[in-house]
Amino acid sequence: MNGNSLFKSFWMGGFECSTHYARTKQRLDMLATTRHDAFLAQDYARLHEFGISTVREGVRWHSVQKKLGEYDLSTVVYMQHLADEYHLQIIWDLFHFGYPDILDPFTPAFVRHYVAYARAFAQRLKNETDATPIITPINEISFLAFHGAEVGNMNPFTRGRGHELKEQLVRAAIEGMEAIWEVLPHARFMHNDPIFNTVADTDDPVMIDRARAYSYARYQAWDMLAGSVQPELGGNSKYLDILGVDYYPWNQWLYRSDYDFGATLAADDARYVPLRFFLQEIFERYARPLIIAETSTEYDARPQWLAYVGRETRLALQMGVPLQGICWYPIVNFSGWDDGRLCENGLWGDSDVYGNRPLSEPLAREWYRQRTALAHTLEQMEVARA
Repeated sequence: MNGNSLFKSFWMGGFECSTHYARTKQRLDMLATTRHDAFLAQDYARLHEFGISTVREGVRWHSVQKKLGEYDLSTVVYMQHLADEYHLQIIWDLFHFGYPDILDPFTPAFVRHYVAYARAFAQRLKNETDATPIITPINEISFLAFHGAEVGNMNPFTRGRGHELKEQLVRAAIEGMEAIWEVLPHARFMHNDPIFNTVADTDDPVMIDRARAYSYARYQAWDMLAGSVQPELGGNSKYLDILGVDYYPWNQWLYRSDYDFGATLAADDARYVPLRFFLQEIFERYARPLIIAETSTEYDARPQWLAYVGRETRLALQMGVPLQGICWYPIVNFSGWDDGRLCENGLWGDSDVYGNRPLSEPLAREWYRQRTALAHTLEQMEVARA
């Protein structure tokens, strides 16, 4: 099934690795909060036993770079060695919202230090593996630009500067990729962003146009990277490699304004756009390798949501979209960014003091059903092509 794929397994798991300052102004470190960093071997063993061979991991820039120009990448070495032991492929997130306290993301120095960090990571990884690395330079550029600099509910806690921050992040991503290629010429890059849709709750043509324009901002960061908009940032088609679609049950909503999210659209609402059509549009627009890089929901709704995503994936494949994977993110439960509440959205739950995590049996059963259904669909498609 994965003979021509970039990934070792179609079904993937991602460990929540956000390291930003949330509304509480407290630094998050979700790998530590979930104790994934303490029980890495146990978590990797579970993935391997469950048939998951590709995993998303975070490098945690703020922890790696305690001082400017000094990097402690021992965690990267440990992760790679354990991944090799359990036959796992890692997709590395270099920058998952958090950065060192001493940096201001609006300054040129920010880009320079990010590039130096990216180069140091590449140099260390080169010594640890011969495999083709897949790297996310900056996770969810659009999300961080909006929430961090447009409405100011996460770092850098500014308002009205979202586009400015997006430009900075695109510059950093481009220069960081070039630095990595200098060390690892065969490196591949995955760019993730949320795919969302807003619908005007009115017949007013002005509001309808605004909602449509706001929805298409979902592509702006990718277009910047590709150089099709604002080419002065240095974008080029070579930078837009693998695309990661981040999609959750709340990614479609009624539009009130660019800053006011209305009610979430239910999947049975006539205005709701099925996921398969987003996937088709993205592939037709960019013609790049594509995965669902993040998807999940909470509590008892998990199996139903996986069933929906699995069904839409099969339909997209039948429509000719060469989707290469689905990553359940997060694969273990974590604590809410702002309130610390337990978010039961993983395939596995909290760990005990020995690293044991309870399996969500309903989600596991649905996972097996979806894996079987996908294999059957791919077999039918292969027969039809013969």
